[in-house]
Amino acid sequence: MNSDDTKEYWSQRYKDERTGWDIGSPSTPLKTYIDQLEDKNLKILIPGAGNAYEAEYLIQQGFTNVFILDISEIPLQEFQQRNPTFPAENLVCADFFAHQETYDLIMEQTFFCSFPPLPETRKQYAKHAAELLNMNGKLVGLWFDFPLTGDLEKRPFGGSKAAYLSYFEPYFDVKIFEKAYNSITPRAGNELFGIFIKS
Repeated sequence: MNSDDTKEYWSQRYKDERTGWDIGSPSTPLKTYIDQLEDKNLKILIPGAGNAYEAEYLIQQGFTNVFILDISEIPLQEFQQRNPTFPAENLVCADFFAHQETYDLIMEQTFFCSFPPLPETRKQYAKHAAELLNMNGKLVGLWFDFPLTGDLEKRPFGGSKAAYLSYFEPYFDVKIFEKAYNSITPRAGNELFGIFIKS
């Protein structure tokens, strides 16, 4: 899928309300992580953000430098309507793989699992995430821990801890990458929580 096709695909899913990944609130593991962050000035990116409940939670907690990126304008517009004081310039409608900026923290929540799970694409995600981070910046989030089926259409796409590490270890030091202990009930046992520090 090229960038235009990808944009059309996701925009249509929002129009059709086919958003099964949307849990209506920040996921518990990420909320717990956010709760222990002390520096409210961290420059934070949430790519493939969708309705961006984590971003909403961050700004409620006083974080001042939050950016959300999505290839479709629809969820960004809906986020702006829900959060009218959020800076419009921090809403980025773009392809993650073409985005150029630097951040202290990238927060991953159901973005990695949304694009076709080709090894070269997943390697490119890891490489580009590292490129978008400042020195010692962190990639923090959740990755689905269930086998790939070979189906390149049925989302979300899973994977294994070993495969994920093969993508991330060339660019990051692994602080933690373990089964999430506090997943929401429908995802219990199927999520890995990771903190990767740019190496």
